[in-house]
Amino acid sequence: MVLDDEVLAVLTAIVTVACVVAAALSIPRQVEPFLAIGLLGEKGKIGDYPTRILAGEPVKLHVFVMNNLGRAAALKVVAKLGSRGNIPTNSTPLNATPIWEYTIILNHGQNVTIPVQLTIDKVGMNLALVFELWALNTTSGTWVYTGRWNHLYINVTKGVP
Repeated sequence: MVLDDEVLAVLTAIVTVACVVAAALSIPRQVEPFLAIGLLGEKGKIGDYPTRILAGEPVKLHVFVMNNLGRAAALKVVAKLGSRGNIPTNSTPLNATPIWEYTIILNHGQNVTIPVQLTIDKVGMNLALVFELWALNTTSGTWVYTGRWNHLYINVTKGVP
């Protein structure tokens, strides 16, 4: 069987495209590792965040944490109380005493929604309820601030006796 020039050109193009696709699929892709933290309301959804809280009354929220580091990780969520202008940065955690902590181990690709119930006794306006994400450095055995955090501004008032 004799192939004319057009059929040979089409077959060459098909083989070339198939080789390029096969090569592209066989090259491993670098996935950028990351951790994520999110603050959710009392019902576990975005929104409906409390803005006014009575001192000594429980506050109910949820914190979402996701591990996409490419390996399992021990993670810790730490809640602290700051104020407007006194919140963490991406490189420095808030210099305040933790008021709540939660530790968990997540495999790569896993996430968890953690129910949070805490009580704030400090009365004040524009207080920042801060949630920081920390990871365990398995080499040194110390907790390292990941630079990931969320905050919620709240007004805490005394209740009526």
